[in-house]
Amino acid sequence: MLVPVQITFRNTEPSEAVSADINRRIDKLSRQQGNIISCRVVVEAPLPNQRKGGLYRVRIELGCPEGQVIVNREPDSRNQAHQDVYLAVRDAFRAAERQLEEYTHRRQGEVKAHATQARDLTDLLPREEEH
Repeated sequence: MLVPVQITFRNTEPSEAVSADINRRIDKLSRQQGNIISCRVVVEAPLPNQRKGGLYRVRIELGCPEGQVIVNREPDSRNQAHQDVYLAVRDAFRAAERQLEEYTHRRQGEVKAHATQARDLTDLLPREEEH
């Protein structure tokens, strides 16, 4: 990775343990994919009045040579696992890994192209009337 990782914590104090977990996951992604040039991670805790039952959100922005891969999904309120910040980070990085793999396949042209119907351009041209 060319640029250092930028980690931001919202509604909570920065945690060295969470930062270390994020850095470990980014290193793993970087070794697997190799085309990451920047990374920003935002860990957002539930608001102070929602601590009980609130879910953590994790946003990941990966800069790649020809674009960005962004993971920014709302946690499913039915799945209370994201009350734990480590599980929220894990799930966000799993999603980032899938999106990065798709990005890499598209970039290398390995995505299956669906056949498109070719239209006959002569149908679009005005017809000359016979005199």
